[in-house]
Amino acid sequence: MVWWPRWRAFGMALVAGLLGAALCLWLHTPLPWMIGPLFATAALRLAGRELACPVRVREAGQWAIGTALGLYFTAPVLAVLASYTPWIIVGVIVALTLGWLGGLALQRLAGVDRATAFFAMAVGGASEMAVQSERHGANVGRVAAAHSLRMMLVVATIPFGVRYWGSHGLEEGHENFVPGATTVDAGGLALLVLVTVATALVFKRGKLPNAWVIGPLLAALLLTAFGIHLSRLPELMIRAGQLFIGIALGTRFTPDFLYAAPRFLVSVAVCTVAMLLAAAAFGLGLSQVMDIHAGTAILATSPGGIAEMSLTAKTLHLGVPIVTAFHVARMVVLVLTIGPLFSFLQRRS
Repeated sequence: MVWWPRWRAFGMALVAGLLGAALCLWLHTPLPWMIGPLFATAALRLAGRELACPVRVREAGQWAIGTALGLYFTAPVLAVLASYTPWIIVGVIVALTLGWLGGLALQRLAGVDRATAFFAMAVGGASEMAVQSERHGANVGRVAAAHSLRMMLVVATIPFGVRYWGSHGLEEGHENFVPGATTVDAGGLALLVLVTVATALVFKRGKLPNAWVIGPLLAALLLTAFGIHLSRLPELMIRAGQLFIGIALGTRFTPDFLYAAPRFLVSVAVCTVAMLLAAAAFGLGLSQVMDIHAGTAILATSPGGIAEMSLTAKTLHLGVPIVTAFHVARMVVLVLTIGPLFSFLQRRS
């Protein structure tokens, strides 16, 4: 019965997440099925409650979001995205630069070593950055804590800010993307689940980053791009995916989180806010050059994760493929180059 306490802790997290989602639905917040569970479970964890999110549950949430995003990439959409390639490259360079500058600022403010500061502020996934940072002698615990706090701040601000600005006269762009599959077909859905889950398992076995988002996303993308529209995902699956991701993010916080290194966490918060503002300013400028909705550009260039920012775009009816393309490109480049980049900067200093 070793499994019982773990699943009991998940059951409590699930109840808390559902209550948090219900509250956010009542308050009409953006992303209620992710923001509500995130803050509800985080608050209870910080208060000392034993909550947990099994890895399989988090992966199920990532699968649902990755698959739903992939269904947007029809052949015409890919043709449009190809014309945006130069700006996607610029976005990746800006993200790397912001992470580097944020690391320099964090090193000064928090008084931590260069490796810990660099990987703590790199705009990548928590698990990938933790692995990379360990190879370079950083404090892995602080790196993981910094990324958890960054994601909390991004999810707490960007969706609200974009929705507020969007309802107060942001100029509309010309992007109008809709999923390739518009109806739910039971047989097609079963086949879609089989193909996307199999791809995720292959990616995970190959130890590729973010396997349960990128694998299903790529599989659904290829099917959609070749005109194979099996089925769309039922809204219930998408909401469950958001719920599971929210719980997974919220349960990262522990009772000791705020007391372990208060100066470090405050410094991370300050640097993250500065990065958010700089990225938003870049996004606003980019929207003018690319002639897209400013909300789409802000989400595409924000220091958030693929699932969270693309979900926000989907919920607010913005350019989901553009946001997804920017974040996938950034993640791939970051994972491949962040280690060599740190080594290069070390040698130059």
